Amino acid sequence: MRDATQLANDYIALWNERDLARRRDMLAAGWTTDATYVDPLMRGAGAGEISALIDAVHARFPDFKFALDGQIDGHGDHVRFSWKLGAQNMEAPLKGTDFVVRDGDRIKAVTGFLDKVPAAA
Repeated sequence: MRDATQLANDYIALWNERDLARRRDMLAAGWTTDATYVDPLMRGAGAGEISALIDAVHARFPDFKFALDGQIDGHGDHVRFSWKLGAQNMEAPLKGTDFVVRDGDRIKAVTGFLDKVPAAA
């Protein structure tokens, strides 16, 4: 089973993936079919909706990439990590913390919190 660090790295790789077919493969391999995602701005259930959420972030921030930010923590079926979203070599204007519930080795649910959001985002 993936440890908390590998799960968080795979999660960030998914959110950075721009190729739709590759992203669907990643969702199929690492998420349950009924997985859910929710944060203060958006929500989705299942691979199709979650992929569409990722597309929306790419459309809104085409030159930005996600990166892990700080320590990754996990116990049992729960993983917590923080991330940042921004252009390379610049201070990230967006930061958040996500809480993951997994079912075995797959992500079942993600609850995201936005820690830093500029007024215009």
